[in-house]
Amino acid sequence: MAEAADIQGMKHSPARRWLGRTGAVAAGVPLLAGLLGGLAAPQATAAGPAVSAATTEAVTASPAGAAAEPSGPSTVSVALDTLAPSAPTKGDTLTISGTVTNKSKKAVTDAQVDLRVGPQLNGRTAIDDAVERSNDTTYDPLPVGGKYKVEFDKLAPGISYDFALSVPVNKLGLGGDGVYQLGVTLTGRTAAEPYDHTLGVRRTFLPWQPEAVDTRTKFTYLWPLISTSHISAETGSDDQQTPVFENDDLAEELAPGGRLEQLVSLGSQLPVTWVVDPDLLATVVAMTEPYRVRDGNSTVAGKNQLVARSWLNSLEKAVQDNPHIVALPFGDPDLASLAHGGENVSGTLGHLQGSSEVAALTVESTLHVQPATDFAWPVNGAVDPSIVDVATSAGADKVISRSDSIQDNLPYTASAARPIGGGTTAVVSDTRLSTAFEGDVSTAGSSTLAVQKFLAQSLAVTLQDSSKQRNIVVAPQRTPSASQAQSMARALQGLDGQRWTQSSDLVAAAAAKPDTNATAKVPGASRYPDKLRDQELPPSAFEEIKGIDERLGKFKAILTLPDRVATPFANAVNRAISTSWRSDATGAREYRASVNRYLTSLSSEVQLIQKSELTLSGRSATIPVTVQNQLLQGVDHLVLRLQSTNKTRLKLDDGSAVTQQEIKIDGGHTQVVKFTGTANANGPVGLTAQLYTADGRPYGDPMSFQVRVSELTPTVMLVIAGGVLLLVLAGVKMYSQRKRAVAAKAAEDKSAADVAAEAGGDDETTDEAAENGDAQDSAPDEAAADDASPAQAPVAPPSAEEIPGDINGAEPGQPSDPTPDTRPESGDPSGKGEKVDR
Repeated sequence: MAEAADIQGMKHSPARRWLGRTGAVAAGVPLLAGLLGGLAAPQATAAGPAVSAATTEAVTASPAGAAAEPSGPSTVSVALDTLAPSAPTKGDTLTISGTVTNKSKKAVTDAQVDLRVGPQLNGRTAIDDAVERSNDTTYDPLPVGGKYKVEFDKLAPGISYDFALSVPVNKLGLGGDGVYQLGVTLTGRTAAEPYDHTLGVRRTFLPWQPEAVDTRTKFTYLWPLISTSHISAETGSDDQQTPVFENDDLAEELAPGGRLEQLVSLGSQLPVTWVVDPDLLATVVAMTEPYRVRDGNSTVAGKNQLVARSWLNSLEKAVQDNPHIVALPFGDPDLASLAHGGENVSGTLGHLQGSSEVAALTVESTLHVQPATDFAWPVNGAVDPSIVDVATSAGADKVISRSDSIQDNLPYTASAARPIGGGTTAVVSDTRLSTAFEGDVSTAGSSTLAVQKFLAQSLAVTLQDSSKQRNIVVAPQRTPSASQAQSMARALQGLDGQRWTQSSDLVAAAAAKPDTNATAKVPGASRYPDKLRDQELPPSAFEEIKGIDERLGKFKAILTLPDRVATPFANAVNRAISTSWRSDATGAREYRASVNRYLTSLSSEVQLIQKSELTLSGRSATIPVTVQNQLLQGVDHLVLRLQSTNKTRLKLDDGSAVTQQEIKIDGGHTQVVKFTGTANANGPVGLTAQLYTADGRPYGDPMSFQVRVSELTPTVMLVIAGGVLLLVLAGVKMYSQRKRAVAAKAAEDKSAADVAAEAGGDDETTDEAAENGDAQDSAPDEAAADDASPAQAPVAPPSAEEIPGDINGAEPGQPSDPTPDTRPESGDPSGKGEKVDR
C-alpha cells in the first residue's frame, strides 16, 4: 500500500518532512547520511501492508536491515476497545477506551495518546479509501488537545497500557451532517528518534447525524438461523423411529453462549427478518425427544434434550414478537451447485421442489407462524441465468442477490427490488453492508471498528440523495459466529435512534417500487465468481444422489409401510445437497456414502437364501426357493421369478423355461416358494431365481443353483422287475427240489428198516447195519448237494440295502421341504445333497 499512498499526492510522513528541513540547513553530507540511515525503519514500515479498520492491532513491518529497531507509526500498536455512543448527538460525551502496546525492544518515552478528528468524508468510496489508509500517518490533523489526552512517562517494550478518553462532542469541531474520520494516535520519543513524532495510530469512523433527516432509508436486515447437517438417514426400529445423529455438535451451538443461542437472544431484541432453514428446526425438534448419536460402529444415547427444548422455546417466543420469517427450502440446498452440476442429471431438480413444499409445513408446525416461502438465496447472492432458472423452478419468484453480482452504474445506492423478467424479482442486497462483519471480530477492538464502519456506510447511503427514499437490504453471512452476531447486534442498536434509517422487512422491500434507473439484467455465466464455482458440489455428487433415488424407489415399492423410509431418506438427500457442504467437501462425500450404505443395508434385508445343488429323482417334483424378510415391516408387490437354463432337460410349471409367483412376507418372516419341475432327460440343469418389483425392475442380486436330474424310465423299471421275478422263481424251484429229495430219503430208510426186522439178525449185525444205515443216510444228502447246479442253490430273501437305488446313484432318505411360512431361524444356504420332494 506504500505505492498507493505515494501516488495519492506524494505526501510523506512528518519524520520525512523533518528530514527535508534538516537537510536544507545541514553542513555536511555525513550528517545527512546518518539521518537517512536513522529513517530506514519508518520507510520500511510504509512499505508494509495497510491494515483494514476491522483489524484489531496495527501491522508491524520488518525493518530494513536486520539490526534496525522499529520506529515510526507501527512502533506502538493502538487498539480501540470501546467507542460510545457509536452515533452521538448534540450534548453527548464521546468515550473511547483501548490499549497501546510498545512493540519495539526499547522503551518509548514522553508518550501521549490524543484524539484527532479528520475531515468529513464525501461518499461511500471515500470511506473505503480511508479504510485502506487506516495506518497511514501522512496526514494527521491537530489533536483535540487540552485536557483530552492521556500521558505516559514511559512505555516498556512488549507491555500493554490501558487508556480512556472522554471528550464532549461539542469539543470535536464537527461541522455539517456526515461521516468523519476519527483517529487515536500515540506520539512519543525513541532512542533512535529522540523527538516527538507519531509512533502508532488507529483510525475509525464517526457518523454525525444529530437530527433526523426528512427522508429516511428503509432498512431491512436478514437474521439467518442456519446450521450444518447433523442427522443421518438412519432411524431406530421403534415406532417413533428414533433419529440417529452423525454427531452431537449442534448442542454446543444451542447451549447458552453458543452461536445459535446468541442469534436467538440478540435477534429477539432487534427489528430483523428471520431467515430460517427448516432442517435446523426439524433437527432441534428431534433433539427434544430421545435420540441416538453415532459413536464409531455403534450409537449412544443423546443427552441434550433440555438444551434443545430451551432454545426452541426461546425462538418460538422471539418470533411471536417479531413474526417476519422467511423459510428457505428444507436443508438450504445449494442453488448454484444444482444449476451448474445437477441440472443435467435427471431427477435432481425434483428434490428442490420437494424441499420447498415441506419448508412451510415444518416452520408452521414448529413455531406456529406462517413464513414466506417464495424467496431463494444463492450463496453470497451471486446469480447467473441458470441459477435464477433453478431457483424459480421450485416456486420461488424472489431471488436474494447482491450488488457485486447485479451491479449498478449509478452515483447512489439504488433500492433493492429489481424486476428481472418472467415475473421474478431480484432483491439486491448491499455488498458493503452485507460483508461488514465477515472478518474476525472476536476482540473488542475489531468489533468496534467493524460497527463504526457499518454505521458510517449506512449514513453515507442516506446522504447520497436525501430527497429519495430507498429500500436497502442487508444479507450477512449465512452462519455468523457468536462474536459476529454480537457485532451485528451492536450495529443495529446504533441505528435505534432512526435518525437516518427506519426498519423494514424483506417482504416489504421486495414489494417496493423499483428504481427504473437500476440494473435489472442478470449477469452472464462467465461473470460468476470462480472462487464460488470451485466450492460447488461436482456433477458426480448428483450422479450418486440419482443412484440413491433409484434404489430408494425400488425399496419403497415393495414395502407395506413405505413412509417409514420415504421421509427420512428424502430429508437425507436434501441435506446431501445443502449449501453448508461448500466448506467441507470431504464431509459431503462421507455423508452421501453413509446414506448409500444404510439404504443398501436395508434393501438387503429382503433376500433370497442361497441353495446348494438339488437332486430330482422322478419325472416331476417341486423345487423350493426361500425368501427371507428381516425388516420389521412386511413386503408386498414382490415377484419371485425362476428360470431354467435347459428347457429340454427340465421344464418349470406350465412347461416353459421361466415361471414366477407373487409373494407377500410379513416382517421378520421367511417364506418358502415352491415351483413344479418336470424332467425329460438326466443330467445337471442350472436354475436362476430373481426377485422383481411389481413394475418389473430387478430387486437384489440373482441366486443361481443347480438341479441334477436322475429319472428312472419305464424300461429300466421293467428290466429291474423282471430280474427280481427270475430270482424269486429260481428260489421256489430250488426249494421244491430239496423237499422232494428229503421225502425220497425218508421212504428209503423206512424200507431198509423193515427188511432188517424180517431177517431177525443178531445184535452185532443189527449194530453194524445201523452204522451202515447212518452212513447211507448222509450219502444221499451229500450226493444231492454235489449234483445240484448253481441255479438250484437256495437263496435267502434279498435285504433292503441290496435293493438297487436310482440309476444315477441318488441316496434315499432326503429331507422334506420346510413349511411355506416360518419364522427365520437361519439364513445359511441349504445343506449339500438336498433332494426335492415330489
